[in-house]
Amino acid sequence: MLTMRVVFLENVPNVARAGEEKEVADGYGRNFLLPRKLALLATPSARRAAELEVRKRQERQERFAAELGILAQQLEGHVLTFKAKVVEEERLYGSIRDSNIAEELSRLTGLEIERKQVELEEPIRQLGEYEVTVRFGKDLAATIKVIVAQEE
Repeated sequence: MLTMRVVFLENVPNVARAGEEKEVADGYGRNFLLPRKLALLATPSARRAAELEVRKRQERQERFAAELGILAQQLEGHVLTFKAKVVEEERLYGSIRDSNIAEELSRLTGLEIERKQVELEEPIRQLGEYEVTVRFGKDLAATIKVIVAQEE
């Protein structure tokens, strides 16, 4: 079986992480890894290029994580107010959903916040104040207050 030595530019599940150098089957390297730019042939210049690329990617990820941390701090304690029609005894006509909260946060911050980031156990169907968590990653979250008031 013919093999070739490659330097991985991307993480390939169950094979290697970005920046690693490994022996792979010739066909796998030539037909899958190289055309998809997941790896380069292991030459001295490719090793340097891969190291540089891995460093750049890590710096981008660190910068992105720092920006998310700042955003989470800015949103912490933020208050969103929704006006809704009331049918009877403080029950809403319809409901306030995670998508409504995400849309309003996106509008206020200018960033794309998806509904799956908003942790809302069930849609809000009554007037009042609610604590809602917005997740930005495993360890990063902000708690905001959602106030639902009656539409005039």
